Amino acid sequence: MEVTMTLWVLTVVGLAALIAADFVIGRKPHDVSIKEAGIWTVVWITLACLFGLGLLVFGGGAPAGEFFAGFITEKSLSVDNLFVFVLIMAKFSVPTQYQQRVLLVGVLIALVLRAVFIAAGAAIIASFSWVFFLFGAFLIWTAWKLVQEARADEEEAEYEENKLLKAVERRCGVADRYHGTKLWIQQNGKRVMTPMLVVMLAIGTTDVLFALDSIPAIFGLTQDPYIVFTANAFALMGLRQLYFLIGGLLKKLVHLSYGLSIILGFIGVKLVLHALHESGVHVPEISIPVSLGVICAVLAVTTITSLMASRKQEALEPAPTASEDAAKDGVDA
Repeated sequence: MEVTMTLWVLTVVGLAALIAADFVIGRKPHDVSIKEAGIWTVVWITLACLFGLGLLVFGGGAPAGEFFAGFITEKSLSVDNLFVFVLIMAKFSVPTQYQQRVLLVGVLIALVLRAVFIAAGAAIIASFSWVFFLFGAFLIWTAWKLVQEARADEEEAEYEENKLLKAVERRCGVADRYHGTKLWIQQNGKRVMTPMLVVMLAIGTTDVLFALDSIPAIFGLTQDPYIVFTANAFALMGLRQLYFLIGGLLKKLVHLSYGLSIILGFIGVKLVLHALHESGVHVPEISIPVSLGVICAVLAVTTITSLMASRKQEALEPAPTASEDAAKDGVDA
């Protein structure tokens, strides 16, 4: 797909305008209701679909198919991010009315960092076609690792601050409590960060770790930097609302890691086949329609089996005894 500099500028300006509008709407700290989160989730998905239809009209079926395959893949992988976001919010005891502001800025940081990753990935692919072998092998290894982690059944997962975040905290200092939405305050004559800024940086920098598998995954579906960037942008921008919408549902998606591992493994195989084809080896390549169908099918089956397993587990759990009910009533009273 031929993308001019003018189109790049218009796209970035348009995305920036959407982000600014989202910031203005959520500027006042408040508890986000399920209704509000649901409405805005639909809005972001609709905008992504309209963008994909625009690619279909002006660019043809191939770019549109690549965008939708990339968007669905990035969206499904970003749901896995929400598990860690929940841990981060708990780790820093973020008040519920500030969580939407934290997610907005954190996701914005993640988007900027991903843009850097995408630019670097596109430059590497343009210069070294053999990098597809590395990307493919890495995705297959990541898929296997996801399966191992899912089977480990780590119930007491806890967020651990990365070295970069710890270094920033030591260098700048951190206030002992939240000060509304302020990011910096004066404390004992010294300018220090508030916990609000720390948790924003935690979410933004943690997403970089997820980008290590999501960026190679989408490059396995398309090598067009424009489609890679826009698919990532639309997937990330609706992440804040999705956090509040399916926060309670996350615990029920018990098979999500298995589904994501299948998707990553599938794209890894697709990348290896593409690399072999580019090297002159006559092997079949997996088309975008097939990729899109496999991704959607895996997500659908994963969701259904997860909900069935969760319902079965709830049915097996013993009902509370009369003494437990009485104790609970006493606490409520």
